[in-house]
Amino acid sequence: MVDKHLSTQFDAELSGISTRVLEMGGLVESQVAQSIYALTNFSGETASQVLGQEEVVNAMEMEIDRDLSTIIARRQPTARDLRLLIAISKTIANLERVGDEAARIARTVQRLINSGVSSRMRLPVSDLAFESELAIKQLRKALDAFARLDIEKAVEVLKQDDQIDQEFEGLMRKLITFMMEDPRTISSSIDLVFVAKAIERVGDHAKNLAEVIIYVVKGTDVRHAPVANVENMVR
Repeated sequence: MVDKHLSTQFDAELSGISTRVLEMGGLVESQVAQSIYALTNFSGETASQVLGQEEVVNAMEMEIDRDLSTIIARRQPTARDLRLLIAISKTIANLERVGDEAARIARTVQRLINSGVSSRMRLPVSDLAFESELAIKQLRKALDAFARLDIEKAVEVLKQDDQIDQEFEGLMRKLITFMMEDPRTISSSIDLVFVAKAIERVGDHAKNLAEVIIYVVKGTDVRHAPVANVENMVR
């Protein structure tokens, strides 16, 4: 009876932490979407809201990390449960970095506005919005895979990562063309290069989350492995 009680309590603690991880994921997903809205609409107010959420995300990461350390010390979990706790730690670290990328975009928006750049200036902002849609979709799918420990969905995230990379490369070519054709756009185009890279990094963090999920379910580290090899590993 005592063992069963401890097991039930442990499961409840894990469930509670997993719920908070998903809440953190929802918050950083919203941050990314808001930062892109701020860029496409040159909204300083929205950019400030994104930056205001940065402290909340950081606090959530630290609180969850503390609780993980307490659980490991008190419960001394083994095997799959320990993998899950390690995976949660990696997950919140990646989510915190997604929040950092959103904040970086928001600061870029503020810098563009303060420098007098107009939303009417001919810049490929809509292309950045499309790249961000791909990244947000990847992040959402990775979080859904985490919630369900859905290994098939995690593999989907890995397979679709190249789309964001290709979009990023296309944006780089377009921004270089803008700078060559109109030197007045050089400063703002360089800012948008960093925005594009931040969005690409959001996609990378979503990929990292997918790899963590596979590690939890299969106990296999698939980092740096080609996608075709990963599919064979998880069968």
